[in-house]
Amino acid sequence: MLLSAESFNGDVMEEKKSEKKGNMTVEEAGRKGGVETSRTHGKEFYEKIGHKGGQETSKTHGPEFYREIGHKGGEIGGQKVRELIKRGVEAEEKK
Repeated sequence: MLLSAESFNGDVMEEKKSEKKGNMTVEEAGRKGGVETSRTHGKEFYEKIGHKGGQETSKTHGPEFYREIGHKGGEIGGQKVRELIKRGVEAEEKK
């Protein structure tokens, strides 16, 4: 299935979620399938496929990719941490 640029539009995605196929929506069917997969395969299955995906990503994108996303995550995470610290300090000062 090829995805068009429209597929990433929120309105189109919302239509897909509410689209009925039989007695349930696509979203409900996806959730049900995910719960069943989790129940039947367990934690080890997800660890294995995550590791496999990480290895493949490493082969196709290389170490620079990980440096870049790590840097971006640090920027975003750092902002969040700074904001939480600021809120904590402000809350302590109000006491």
